[in-house]
Amino acid sequence: MNRSTSARYRTTVTDNVRELRLVVTVPDYDGAVAFYRDVLGLSEREAYESADGRVMILEAGRATLEIADQNQAEFIDQVEVGRRVAGQFRVAFEVDDSTATTAKLAAAGATIIAEPTRTPWNSLNARLDAPGGVQLTLFTELGAD
Repeated sequence: MNRSTSARYRTTVTDNVRELRLVVTVPDYDGAVAFYRDVLGLSEREAYESADGRVMILEAGRATLEIADQNQAEFIDQVEVGRRVAGQFRVAFEVDDSTATTAKLAAAGATIIAEPTRTPWNSLNARLDAPGGVQLTLFTELGAD
């Protein structure tokens, strides 16, 4: 599909989408809430609890859906990590200081896959494994040189 073909879908579909919600199912709910809400700092929008289970919805700023082909995904992994590591999904958070946030999340139990690395697109990106089996990219836009 080229740009002109995709443009005709833009007005029909995006007018109906109001929110992108990523749902992560975790074996340790309390640990995941502590990690994402208390350590990463996502604010709690709502939470529900019943005999059937618990769910919390956390605000994560503006959401986008990034679609990459295999070549681009491999290139991003090569730049950020040095080898192919991501699965089909990876969650990226733009943060003010990816170095400090990486250290904070590692202290809270995340596993660092790659320390913050300056990318060709001029951001400082780190890669971590987080609760719930989620692979995270933390990135800080460095701006123009």
